[in-house]
Amino acid sequence: MAPDDKRRFYSPSSNHSNGLQRSGYHGAVTTSNQSGSSSAGSDAEPTHDLRVEFYSRPHYLATIRQMVDSICSRRGFDPAEASRICLAVDEALCNVIRHGYDSDPNGPITLTVTEAREGNLLEFIIEDRGRQVDLSTIRSRDLEDVRPGGLGVHLIEEIMDHATWEHRDGGGMRLILCKSHPQRAEHSTMGHHA
Repeated sequence: MAPDDKRRFYSPSSNHSNGLQRSGYHGAVTTSNQSGSSSAGSDAEPTHDLRVEFYSRPHYLATIRQMVDSICSRRGFDPAEASRICLAVDEALCNVIRHGYDSDPNGPITLTVTEAREGNLLEFIIEDRGRQVDLSTIRSRDLEDVRPGGLGVHLIEEIMDHATWEHRDGGGMRLILCKSHPQRAEHSTMGHHA
């Protein structure tokens, strides 16, 4: 794959215009399981509400889950959906710790949370300086293969509307996760037609 190529994967139910468009990265894998607009190309201006930097130590994950749950609750997600979003972010962070840093507790991780003013879109960006993986290998394993572990990518793709894995310039990975609140996005869209 050429350095500037992006590889996008969409679920069968998605519209191909829904993938996030990012340029300037070595490569990307994008998944989308929802129809509707993504943050790229949206008229909604994002606000960067939170940026947290921490090390790849599992004991920080409980604090991150509480923070994500609080943000989701404030944005109007019901408790069950907020828990699912927490699970996706937690699984992504566990993958960084386990696979990107081989459980080294001193690897830097940055989590940035962005909220669009319209459509109630939440964007979680997870960045690390760990080992870069071949983007073509990021996929869910066959669900017929019943064994412990290996379902992180599947969970992330099922829970989030969009997931994009990218190589960072200078090393490491970036994962961009997006989730819209269906009712709020619908009301926002309806308000523009009035």
